[in-house]
Amino acid sequence: MNLTNDLTVSFLELISTPDCPGLGPGIRNTVEKPSELNAKVRDWSNTRDLNAELIDLLRSAALLWHDHLDASHSISQSIPSATGSFLHGIMHRREPDYGNSKYWFHRAGTHPAYAEISKQILTQPFGGDVSPNLNSLMEPGEWDPFGFVDLVSRELADSADQSVIEELQRIQEIEFQCLVRSFFEV
Repeated sequence: MNLTNDLTVSFLELISTPDCPGLGPGIRNTVEKPSELNAKVRDWSNTRDLNAELIDLLRSAALLWHDHLDASHSISQSIPSATGSFLHGIMHRREPDYGNSKYWFHRAGTHPAYAEISKQILTQPFGGDVSPNLNSLMEPGEWDPFGFVDLVSRELADSADQSVIEELQRIQEIEFQCLVRSFFEV
């Protein structure tokens, strides 16, 4: 049994939504309220032996997945680990505050989730306009969060192509899932 994978799957099921978050700050009509999410995460965490920082990471991630950027931010900004900085960077990318996002990705350093993000993205079929950009995001074999910030920024500013936006949302989902998996790895 892979306990890390079991916890990841269980948590992602707990916070699942019928659709992926957008690349920006918009709030979907399919999300739960912060109070509901906090209660769900608290109840889920109480049945497991988790430390305080991990519970904060889970709360911040749940809020971020459900488009509550400010509530997620208030938690992630006080998590001093590289993983907290990574989560904080995603939140700022979605605001969009691209410079601040890059600052927090820099603080995250070479995060252990980067290799898994690259591996997972490489197993997915992505469409024509996104594919050429993916190679540059994974050289030399690890995820480049700075390049993804630039790609999201460029596409949101320039692209009216909804298929490209949806592909980037799928990449963001993979990034998020791999980050959550890293929460449970020792």
